[in-house]
Amino acid sequence: MRTHTFRRILIGIALLTGVVLFGSLILHKGSNSNNHNGQLQVVAGENFWGSLVTQLGGSHIHVTSIVSDPNADPHEYESSTNTARTFATADYVILNGAGYDSWGDKLLSANRRPERKILTVASLLGKKDGDNPHFWYNPAYVNTVIKQMDTDLISLDPSNAGYYKQQLAKLQQSLSGYQGRIANIKQQYNGDKVAATEDIFQYLSDAAGLDLVSPQAFISAVAEGNDPPTDSVTQFQQQLKSGQVRVLVYNEQTVTPLTENIKKLAGDYNIPVIGVTETIQPPNTSFQDWMDAELINLQNALAAQTLGQ
Repeated sequence: MRTHTFRRILIGIALLTGVVLFGSLILHKGSNSNNHNGQLQVVAGENFWGSLVTQLGGSHIHVTSIVSDPNADPHEYESSTNTARTFATADYVILNGAGYDSWGDKLLSANRRPERKILTVASLLGKKDGDNPHFWYNPAYVNTVIKQMDTDLISLDPSNAGYYKQQLAKLQQSLSGYQGRIANIKQQYNGDKVAATEDIFQYLSDAAGLDLVSPQAFISAVAEGNDPPTDSVTQFQQQLKSGQVRVLVYNEQTVTPLTENIKKLAGDYNIPVIGVTETIQPPNTSFQDWMDAELINLQNALAAQTLGQ
């Protein structure tokens, strides 16, 4: 019995040694592969942050965005060996934070490298787990984040500081288009009541001056993948039936039987329904074009209701 136990211990030590050596090999290869073709290796947890940093870094960086699947709920993403390898060889990692991509935090903890720079958007904005994590729908937050990204790129690659500053100015100018559309919506429809199936729309509705009347308990529960309280469901249904809601905003990537029923109910009462997504769709679209397309749909829906009154 003791002999068998001793053998198992030896085998365990051998396996552990192999894992350590393999991890060291990956780390060694990662340090040698960084700056491939003179480019910084950047990993973004989600493609919305990936699009923005790509526009900032241009030809001097190579960006890998992890979450971009239009048919998946980003909250439910599970990392893979390939994702771990990508994180291990990155010079710069950008995560959303606030519990949205906690899988990324685990990958970073498993492979610590002091020279790797990390931007956690939630920390930058003073947010924490439990706060609404859909920061990219807040235009002011986006402006703050891109400035920090630019600062980080310059810190990692100071010889190209002038280039990064020029790219930031170009990006700020490009983002002004969709952000101007938000201002126009606020000017035309300030205070109008809208509804949403989850809290993804909260930041944008606030920026556009719209009154998001959906029960907070309902939209927060759906965002977390939980069943909303029964009274919040009843309240939401009554809001749609009463005619006080002008538009329903529907998250196309967190579909449940309940949200489908809410969507159908809105249609039954002739309330326009517009879809939004958590990741850039289609994935090869720029962040600002994606946002602008969703805002055009919102404008059109609000205008249609105005004509119908």
